[in-house]
Parts: sequence; structure tokens; C-alpha cells
Amino acid sequence: MRWSHEPARAHNLSHAAWLWIPITVWAALAQTVRNAAQRSLTASLGTLGATLVRFLYGLPFAAAWLAAVLAATHERLPAPDAAFALWVLLGAVSQIAATALLLRTMEERNFALGVAYSKTEVLQVAVFAMLFLGDPFGARTALAVSLATFGVLLLSPADRERPLRALAAGWTSRATLLGIASGAGFALASVGYRGAALRLEGSGFLMAGAYTLVAAQLVQTLLLGGWLLARSPATVAGVVREWRRSLLAGFMGAAASAGWFTAFALQPAAYVRTLGLVELVFSYAVSRRLFRERLTRLERAGMALLALGVGVVTVRA
Repeated sequence: MRWSHEPARAHNLSHAAWLWIPITVWAALAQTVRNAAQRSLTASLGTLGATLVRFLYGLPFAAAWLAAVLAATHERLPAPDAAFALWVLLGAVSQIAATALLLRTMEERNFALGVAYSKTEVLQVAVFAMLFLGDPFGARTALAVSLATFGVLLLSPADRERPLRALAAGWTSRATLLGIASGAGFALASVGYRGAALRLEGSGFLMAGAYTLVAAQLVQTLLLGGWLLARSPATVAGVVREWRRSLLAGFMGAAASAGWFTAFALQPAAYVRTLGLVELVFSYAVSRRLFRERLTRLERAGMALLALGVGVVTVRA
């Protein structure tokens, strides 16, 4: 399913070369707000129910965004091929599977170790994008991804006293393997969505991102909604009942996804996901501002490495 990135619209639209940076930062900020809104629904709907909210209530907003792009650009709707459908299916299924694996990871005794290893998503997305899409993976990209990944691991320690020893000693545990699998799922989802956007040749990056977003959210709503309807109809009933509180989560989820998908249409997935780690900076800023929490020395080191990785990838672009 390899498809070269050479004809990507990012290289054809030089005036849009830097647009992916503010778009990605917006996506990370919107995702932070969405996570907060979604978290408030978990207690009443469960994790999978709250996840369905993200797709079901985000779909109308995604469709509205596609309509706005149509009106603003006067482009025609793309004519997707079978490869586009396969890329979207890969992204949608991988994202759902990654979420399920992450939930399973959190049920393990040493869930912190598994969650830390799930953060290797950025490293894995760089490798998968190179293998499946031919995205570049030069020395500068490797440096940015490595710095950011190591920084994130320091910000998600399994053992605050001996974080590096815990990571090295526990890499073969069940929790770790589940965490790595979760990170692989999220990485494949990013690659799938970028692959889908790149298949829409002749469409501008806004149209490619918006159209791919609607297709992906429709598939995810049908898959997850259908599965829950068969296995837990009470959960689906709860999702419908909580429609007022779900609208904010749906809107911010669609806004975040619109940003991610548009950025994927402009730049390699590794760049986008690395810069997207600024979401952690937003979370820490909110935590310190609202709760007056102070960063530990380990967290400051992790934040510095993350900032270096983000800096390298943005300068590269």
C-alpha cells in the first residue's frame, strides 16, 4: 500500500509551507479542550461511550466544515478511489484499536509503564510513514523525533525515582507490550489519514483534510456505534440522552481532527505528530496555572527535550 509523498500538495503550494505549524498547534489546543470535555462524560457513559461521543457528535460539525470549505474554495467534491477507502479504513480501525489497547493497558498492574511506552507513537509514526508513504526520515527528523520521544517518556515516568531503570527493566512486561501496541495503533492511524489525504490528487489541502475527516468519522461512528449497539445498547442510549453535554466534546473533537487532517495533507506525519506534542505543554501550563503545581526536575528536563524536538522539526519545515 506504499504511495510516494512526492506529489504532495505541500510541495506544490509553497505559499502554504508554514501553515501546517499554526494548524497543528490549533489542533493540539483543541484536543486539550476536547479531552477535558470528554473526561466529564466518562463517569456516566464509560470510556467507550465517551469515545463514541467524539465521533458521533463530531460528525455533524465535520460535515459543516466540509460544506464551509466547499463554499469558500468553490472546489468540487473529490472522487475517491479504492486506495483512499483503504487508507481511511486503516486509520479509523487503527485509532479505535489503539484506544482499546490503551484502556487495556490502564487495567494492568503496572499501567504507568505501559502508558509511558505508548508515548513512543511519535517514533513509530516516523518509521511507518517512511515504510508505507515514503515520507523522509533523515538525520534531522530522527533527531527531532528522538528528542521529543525521550522528553515525553520523562514526562510520563513509571518510576519517578528511577525512571530510566524502570523503562529499561520493564520493556518486556505485558503492560509495556500493550503500551507499545497502542502507540503503534495511533501511529498507523496518523499514517492512514495522511495516506488518504494524499490520494485526493487535484484537491487543495483544505478540501483533502475536510473530506478525509468526514469519511473517517463516518466509518468510526458506524464501527464503534454498531459494536456498542450490539454489545451494550444501554451505553448508546446514554450517549443519546447526554446530547447537550456531548455537543462541546463533539465540536472540539471535530475542530481538533480538522486541524490534524489538514496538517497531514501538508506535511509528513512525523513532523505533525512531533509538533503536536505541544499539547503536553498546554496541559502542564493549565495544571500549573489552575492548581499551582510545580514541575519536578525530571519534568523540567522532559519539557526541555520536548521543546528541543519541536524546535528542530519546525526549523526543518
